[in-house]
Amino acid sequence: MRYLSAMKALIIRFSSIGDIVLTTPVVRCLKLQRPDTEIHYLTKKTFGPVLEANPYIHKLHFLEEDLNSTIDHLRTEHYDLILDLHKNVRTLKVKRGLNVPAFSFPKKNVEKWLLVNFKMDLMPRESIVERYLETVRHLGVRNDGKGLDYFIPNTVQVTNSDVPMSHWAGYVACVIGGSYPTKKLPVEQWRRLIEDLPYPVMLIGGPEDRAEGEEIAALDPVKIYNSCGKFSINESAWLIEKSKVVVSNDTGMMHVAAAFRKPLISFWGNTAPEMGMFPYYGSNDLEKIIVPESFMMENKTLSCHPCSKLGYHRCPKKHFKCMRDLNMQMAAEAVKKFFGAKN
Repeated sequence: MRYLSAMKALIIRFSSIGDIVLTTPVVRCLKLQRPDTEIHYLTKKTFGPVLEANPYIHKLHFLEEDLNSTIDHLRTEHYDLILDLHKNVRTLKVKRGLNVPAFSFPKKNVEKWLLVNFKMDLMPRESIVERYLETVRHLGVRNDGKGLDYFIPNTVQVTNSDVPMSHWAGYVACVIGGSYPTKKLPVEQWRRLIEDLPYPVMLIGGPEDRAEGEEIAALDPVKIYNSCGKFSINESAWLIEKSKVVVSNDTGMMHVAAAFRKPLISFWGNTAPEMGMFPYYGSNDLEKIIVPESFMMENKTLSCHPCSKLGYHRCPKKHFKCMRDLNMQMAAEAVKKFFGAKN
């Protein structure tokens, strides 16, 4: 399919933070390799801050409660093509409503189902980023190997006065949140890890994580600062960018950390890196990790792991060994190694 040098493209990814950050190589590569392309992006308003400062996006559109109203609005833009990086029933309706050429990424739902239910690993050994990029290969666009993007707006005014003086010389950012409880390292495990760290610690999370953050911070209120619920998405991203090392569950801020190329220790509970959502630095896959700053921890000895592509409110086996048995001493040693390195 041929396009004029100038074209108008709509990228669709409704949610969530990490998934949207993982689409940014498509946005950048398309704009820089086809500079006459005007890129629009459709997402949920909640996640608009993730993209509001992205210089490669011409215009953001937000999903309305009435999908038909969203489609009516988008029709006025007269797009040349759609890149569907979400691929669900609602995006199908958007594509049919706009009736222009559309390209969707291979979601690999069957392969994920086989991995979760029968532990048959037929997933590609590459990041989901590569699958997203398949939607623009027909345009001659290729992966530039520069990894993920995250741009913090100039309006974000976090300063040292918002951070304890004890943390000004450097801290470890611990992302304690997660979309499901089975994707979250338990409080007692966080306490074991942090107790073994000789550095200031910043807890990162949303308002829903504040109570658990208080439990963790009670270990040492001077050493540990609980920022959960105190900062916006972009302010939390700023805290990630200013940290020396990031320790994170499999959640959105993990991908923000990768976008800033931070040394990163990630914990995997009911999900697994094999699903393609591992921290992506632009040149790493599961067969050849050439980014030494990324250290992924998962309990591969369990016959039940992974048990879901999304998550549960509680462990189906009621033991939660995928998280409870992770070696926090090993994690602490990785943090110490990264913290001492120049970054």
